[in-house]
Amino acid sequence: MNLLLISIAPVAIILFYIYYRDKYEKEPISFLLKGLAAGMIIVFPILIAEQTIGSLLPFLFRGAIGTAFGKAFLVAALCEEAFKLLALYLLIWRNRNFNERFDGIVYAVFVSLGFALVENVLYVFSNGMGTGIARAFTAVPAHAMFGIMMGYYLGLAKFSPNHSNKGLMFQLAFLVPFFIHGIYDFILMVNIPWVLIFFFPFIIYLMKKTNAKMTELSDKSIFRNRSK
Repeated sequence: MNLLLISIAPVAIILFYIYYRDKYEKEPISFLLKGLAAGMIIVFPILIAEQTIGSLLPFLFRGAIGTAFGKAFLVAALCEEAFKLLALYLLIWRNRNFNERFDGIVYAVFVSLGFALVENVLYVFSNGMGTGIARAFTAVPAHAMFGIMMGYYLGLAKFSPNHSNKGLMFQLAFLVPFFIHGIYDFILMVNIPWVLIFFFPFIIYLMKKTNAKMTELSDKSIFRNRSK
């Protein structure tokens, strides 16, 4: 029971926080739960994709650094962020509830943390309470921040009046979370002490960056004046 609690609690806390930050027009709970479920479902194709790409790494990379790079960027970041974006796009792109830019962040975090929830349960039940506590302050918030960056750019893409800018923002909805996810995992996987020094500064940077992105879109909400 304690392992299940430590697996679920950080996900639930962050989801409540994101829901709270959506101040001016709340998204339907039922549709948010669909986003969470979508994130949980994509665990299965992600595992298949990661195993497939992982089997190719010995042919693509040599040495500890190369292997860490391959695992971080190609196995983890590429597979996970690509399927998250696909699930998010299929879920909300043409849905009437996606009616302002901040909604992209909300739904992206729910999809991202649906995946993180399943991943967290698997890791914690395999490795114990210590892993659960560590992941509550690292991996789970990291997945939320990857989702915030994805949703930020997807929101810009959806509501951009310029066709070429719309395409660029959509590309960034994948590339930015892919890049920061890859860096996050590479720092942990490369097993070089001086590189590990950058881990917590990088987390703090992401926290400030994602908070700024949420504040920006919240302040520009089309529903802000209507709610007063």
